[in-house]
Amino acid sequence: MKYLGSPTEQTYRELQIAYDWFNQRLFGETLPACLITLQRNKRTMGYYSPDRFVDEHGHKTDEIALNPEYFAIQSIEEVLSTKVHEMVHLWQQHHGKPGRGKYHNQEWADKMLSIGLHPSSTAQPGGKTTGDQMDHYIVEGPFLKACRELLATKFRISWYDRYPATQPPKWDSDQSPLKHSHIPNESVPSPSQIHSPAPASVNSSLGLVIRAENSSNRLKYVCPECRAQAWGKPTLNLICGDCNVHLMASLMNVGSNG
Repeated sequence: MKYLGSPTEQTYRELQIAYDWFNQRLFGETLPACLITLQRNKRTMGYYSPDRFVDEHGHKTDEIALNPEYFAIQSIEEVLSTKVHEMVHLWQQHHGKPGRGKYHNQEWADKMLSIGLHPSSTAQPGGKTTGDQMDHYIVEGPFLKACRELLATKFRISWYDRYPATQPPKWDSDQSPLKHSHIPNESVPSPSQIHSPAPASVNSSLGLVIRAENSSNRLKYVCPECRAQAWGKPTLNLICGDCNVHLMASLMNVGSNG
């Protein structure tokens, strides 16, 4: 069948290419196929869920999910490192001994270190390397080498959520575990080592829209004359009472320090 290149086909083809690439170069092609999905889970860059899907014949497959709200504010290396973080969980599920519940144990941490992703509870040097809520940061090593080689093939992520998160999620130390039949393992790539700029910082044509902090369904509206501001739903039609002009949904200020 000829590849038609629809947005769906293009997006999932790219995700599968990246999975196959890192499976070969970092895991020796030992990882089984899984179902890769896009999920907008609040405060979560990605997760792994074992045996999450089943077909009509009873065959089960794992899920690796990525949150597209963070694609435009992270470098492509960081986005891909989230995928690989979850691939380490998949590797451990099939070839190791996962920790109980959401616990990221020493075996998982050692595997992360071996491929060049440094586990850290703070996403920064000095954080704990094991625990329930674990992040990581990129260091020089096999992952970064494989990532550079992949990007040299002109690999890219073609589609970005126009309503991105404003910053990477932060975990509260007292946050309770997610209640889920297959408990996902969250990961938050660190912004500490940016090897390529985030798309939003270099490409104003994306037309990304600012959202109110902690309010994913609200937009910022600005009067084009007096610059008065208001927050509201994307469907609002607001008029400035002083200038008698329509307020405009504010686009993200990209490519500048403003």
